[in-house]
Amino acid sequence: MTAGQVTEPGAAVLAIDGGNSKTDAALIAADGSVLATARGGGSNYQNRGTDKAVEVLRGLAAAAADQAGLPADGQIAAHTSACLAGADLPDEEADLTALVQAQGWSRTSSVVNDTFAVLRSGLDDAGEHWGIGVTCGAGINCVGVAPDGATTRFLSLGAISGDWGGGGELSMESLFAAVRAEDGRGRATALQAAVAAHFGVTEVRDVTIGLHLGKIPYGDLHGLVPLLFRVAGQGDEVATELVIRQADEICVMVTVAAGRLGLTNSAVPVALGGSILRARDPLLSGRITERLSAELPHASLRIVDVPPIVGAGLLGLDQVGADPAAAATLRAAYLNTAAPAAGAAE
Repeated sequence: MTAGQVTEPGAAVLAIDGGNSKTDAALIAADGSVLATARGGGSNYQNRGTDKAVEVLRGLAAAAADQAGLPADGQIAAHTSACLAGADLPDEEADLTALVQAQGWSRTSSVVNDTFAVLRSGLDDAGEHWGIGVTCGAGINCVGVAPDGATTRFLSLGAISGDWGGGGELSMESLFAAVRAEDGRGRATALQAAVAAHFGVTEVRDVTIGLHLGKIPYGDLHGLVPLLFRVAGQGDEVATELVIRQADEICVMVTVAAGRLGLTNSAVPVALGGSILRARDPLLSGRITERLSAELPHASLRIVDVPPIVGAGLLGLDQVGADPAAAATLRAAYLNTAAPAAGAAE
């Protein structure tokens, strides 16, 4: 994608996808064409603090404005649509909306949890924008929107709110199983040899010690998720149970959300996004399809193949009343964008 020159009042939408490890921004015209893009570090204010998170967002807005030939000291879009990790509660969304609006990038602004971007990305652009969205990347979350606009969501604050799953959880569970197999506390599993080989050591205990001493960054554990899928695909019982547990956790979130919104017997669209789900592991995907086909027989399952910034942009185009053709143009611009590896922080 290349920059394009725009005229006043600037772009239709400033879209922002703010994650834990990276943040994307894009200026989008009313016809859906991408005028400028920028990428920076993580902007989850819960991890970085509000000041540093805003600094990241300001830098990206300025970079996108410069690329599009717009003055960075004025409004650069009609609407700012930001989908941010860390906006877990409605009150947090409201506070972050006020904070983004105060930056003066656009006439109006909205901030929602990044799972709403996954949901919007998995919906038909010309149809009603309702359904259930699940993101399973570094972590896991689920939101739902009914045809009448009613919403449901989970706290998604980790173990303290009953959550399980995502790349962070799966990688630690894989290491946990490998360590216990090696020292005799757990069942035998091919994860033992696979985890050691992945890190180029002879024993899993060396991985644990490396993590403890800081010689192995905890972020490197995310590479264990594709390994887990591979070992499970070879029939390993322990690895298979982990993958099935992840699939079941995704399914129970979807079915609970559908029940809350009264959509159990409707043709509800279910958008599945995040690096874990985009990996399309046969065991994981097969289990999800099997369970949801039984529990929500009329549901329509879709894997979201475009990056989250597209969802932020689509929500923004909806807000400014863009034609559905604009959504198709935006999707096409990102369709071949490389996806992160399964379990990578998003």
